[in-house]
Amino acid sequence: MLSMQKNVFLILIIFNTTLTPLQRRVDGNPLVMDPNSICRRTRTLVGRHADMCQSQPEIIQEVAKGARLGMRECQHQFHNRRWNCSSQSRNLAKILQQDIRETAFVYAITAAGVLHAVTQACSQGALPQCGCVTLQSSSETYHDSPAEEVLIQASPVQDGRWEWGGCGDDVDFGYEKSRQFMDTRQRKGKSDIRTLIDLHNNEAGRQAIRIQMRTECKCHGLSGSCTLRSCWRKMPLFRQVGDYLMQKFHKAVRVMGGNDGKSLVPIDPDTPPLDANILIYSAESPDFCQANQRTGTEGTQGRVCNSTETEHGGCDSLCCGKGFADYTLEYEENCQCQFHWCCEVQCQRCSVRKDVSLCL
Repeated sequence: MLSMQKNVFLILIIFNTTLTPLQRRVDGNPLVMDPNSICRRTRTLVGRHADMCQSQPEIIQEVAKGARLGMRECQHQFHNRRWNCSSQSRNLAKILQQDIRETAFVYAITAAGVLHAVTQACSQGALPQCGCVTLQSSSETYHDSPAEEVLIQASPVQDGRWEWGGCGDDVDFGYEKSRQFMDTRQRKGKSDIRTLIDLHNNEAGRQAIRIQMRTECKCHGLSGSCTLRSCWRKMPLFRQVGDYLMQKFHKAVRVMGGNDGKSLVPIDPDTPPLDANILIYSAESPDFCQANQRTGTEGTQGRVCNSTETEHGGCDSLCCGKGFADYTLEYEENCQCQFHWCCEVQCQRCSVRKDVSLCL
């Protein structure tokens, strides 16, 4: 049985889910935006950003919401790994100064989060600057962007009548807002490797949404006869975006600067030319086993692990072979909650025992 102090310590480790506002203080432009400070730093903002803070605060709110959405998804995808997308701002900032795979994912998921949140706000009517997209009736193609053409296979319905309708997601508007806030160059007039990598991964995140756009349809007619069908384009669920980018994380390509100083090329000569939807990096990741203040690595000591798992999240992998200890945790939580009219929820307090394993 643990002492009271150890019990409190374990509870804080396991159940503290507070998200600390995050930002990257490199060249004055945050990667993961602190929603409370985007417009407080108006002295450092110029052009469209400064104007938007003054005239379109509702868009700023959605941009910040998208950044938080991206960080939550990052923490979900990495929750059972040695680096768990920690919300400790100082350590995260140091991680993001390294051009490693993990940084590539954070850039991509944040850019995707901003696009997704802004576009969703458009569809919900929360932004006066945008709304739903109603496409021209067509039975062949849908042009998602000037550079992208998606073939739509519209199965005929009785007399073959169908048309674009409903509330399509305005991804073009969300795409531009993501670019405005994520692609602002830190070093004007320069095309160094880090900037090129950052911009590429931002775009890969946005492409993760474009590639997974889906067509939804609704039938119209007497008794569900579907004599006419209206269709529209919708974004994927953001969890699907995170899963897609996690696959890209595993297949990320290591790059170096090209001979012209303005391009990137794979280090492995057998790797195909870089595609816009892949993640790229230039340095190998540390093992994240030991705490290191200089690199922002927090180590895995004290992390909860699964003693029966053999892959990610398992004690052997997560604890870096240093072993783990089993504890029995006791705490109280609300239970048997009932709603009483009107308007109160009453709960009892129940004692819970839980076995946990912690890395040494």
